[in-house]
Amino acid sequence: MALITTTEMFKKAYAGGYAVGAFNVNNMELIQGIIAGVAEKKAPVILQISKGAREYANIIYLKKLIEAAVIDNPEIPIAMHLDHGPDVAMCKQCVDDGFTSVMIDASHDEFEENIRKTKEVVAYAHDHSVVVEAELGKLMGMQFDEGEGGATSAENHYTDPDQAVEFVERTGCDSLAVAIGTSHGAYKFKGEAKLDFERLAVITKKLKGFPIVLHGASTVIPEFVELCNKYGGKLPGAKGVPEDMITRASKSGVCKVNIDTDLRLVMTASIRKAFVEHPEDFDPRKYLGPAREAIKQMVMHKLDILGNVNRL
Repeated sequence: MALITTTEMFKKAYAGGYAVGAFNVNNMELIQGIIAGVAEKKAPVILQISKGAREYANIIYLKKLIEAAVIDNPEIPIAMHLDHGPDVAMCKQCVDDGFTSVMIDASHDEFEENIRKTKEVVAYAHDHSVVVEAELGKLMGMQFDEGEGGATSAENHYTDPDQAVEFVERTGCDSLAVAIGTSHGAYKFKGEAKLDFERLAVITKKLKGFPIVLHGASTVIPEFVELCNKYGGKLPGAKGVPEDMITRASKSGVCKVNIDTDLRLVMTASIRKAFVEHPEDFDPRKYLGPAREAIKQMVMHKLDILGNVNRL
């Protein structure tokens, strides 16, 4: 099976009341761990590449690693997606590079400018049989790989349901990331975790059958925060979205859930543990191998939460 778009993935997810996991990738071990997890759970997957990942790993290397995953796992539907494309030029470049899905994130622009940029990307991408994700509303915290967050979206940053309908109709985008209280990074909530499910229900009712995306949705599992800190990490007060909220969103019209922070956390915790417990090892395989397995286990756990199991 070749790389595919997210169109059929989302149709099945919406009808089945589950969400597809969209996992960010930066290197070989992440890709291998993710693919091993979805293969065992028999789940479709979206492999996401950010602007920062392109700069870190070189897109040629990432593409070839993903192509290897496709060849090695022909039964798994895999989409290659640009996460948080910062401008029109990068989105077009990714279309040309063979991505099957791109995200234009002009959410921090004014409404009309967001529409203008999104329409331009949609026109170019659709001419090349590539689908487009856009974002309306503003998520706080880490974004575009620039620093760490810490604040939940303020009320005036939430997605307006009526604007969402207008935005989708005018841009022709294929999926829409909405702001209902999630945020990027490892510090999503300072107090009680809360997502605006009433707002989500209104959006999904007004955009019936349309794929909704949830960003900033890592759960930042306390077990791995503690493990990371135990072996020299400094993540005091890290807090994510409760797992039951992710499951609820996945059953409420959200077809795609982005997961990045949790992968970084579990990989780093595993490597820190290996360094402390086996300081004599200097073979990268000795600490990257266990990290890859930890990624696999985390992905399998996430797929259970999303309901994305036995969906091939």
